[in-house]
Amino acid sequence: MPSVADLKIKIFADGADYDSLMSLYAKPYIKGFTTNPTLMRKATVANYEEFARKVLAVIKDRPISLEVFADDFDEMEAQALVIASWGKNVNVKIPVSNTRREFSGKLIERLCARGVVVNVTAVFTPEQVLQIARVLNPEVSAIVSIFAGRIADTGVDPVPIMKEALSILSDYPKAELLWASPREVLNLFQADEIGCHIITVTSDVLGKLTNVGKDLSDFSLETVKMFYSDAASANYSIEIPAKH
Repeated sequence: MPSVADLKIKIFADGADYDSLMSLYAKPYIKGFTTNPTLMRKATVANYEEFARKVLAVIKDRPISLEVFADDFDEMEAQALVIASWGKNVNVKIPVSNTRREFSGKLIERLCARGVVVNVTAVFTPEQVLQIARVLNPEVSAIVSIFAGRIADTGVDPVPIMKEALSILSDYPKAELLWASPREVLNLFQADEIGCHIITVTSDVLGKLTNVGKDLSDFSLETVKMFYSDAASANYSIEIPAKH
């Protein structure tokens, strides 16, 4: 039976709710944190810097990825340098391109040259990974985040793409591959099996970790009981014709 304790992959919590992040920080199996402007907006974060600094004031011993939100590369760079200055454990998320489909390679190269740990995000293809690898600094740590869950949403198996990405990054020992946007607990074991370094996991998926290793017959019975209890609570009834 699978066990979370057997996983070698690093689990990063993905979110922007402060209380949830603090709760997850108490769990030793959470090795880092990631967030993005979309998650912050959903969590009704009003002030980006204020929120980031509040989190960083508590979480100082695990990496936290914070994303730039400009679309102009010069402005992205300015934001990245400020964000990186907020803490030694900050990883700066840089989108693989801007909204005009222009590759962020020169920016990534400049930031790596300055020792900024980048997390290149919104990556979907091996071709993008190859482009990124060419501009990384082999002496500086970096993360490449492939949105495997969104790839799967298109009907494409992300595992071969992730394997190819690992092969591309094999010449960059300080570059880690991150499996982003997992949809189910199974993805943790898939990512671990192929040797992926990191996986970001949202609270809804983390909540399902208690099911890992559960006996399937017992799980079946739990499900039957759930259906029965919910139907009873709803006072559902069906009129059964009398037998003649």
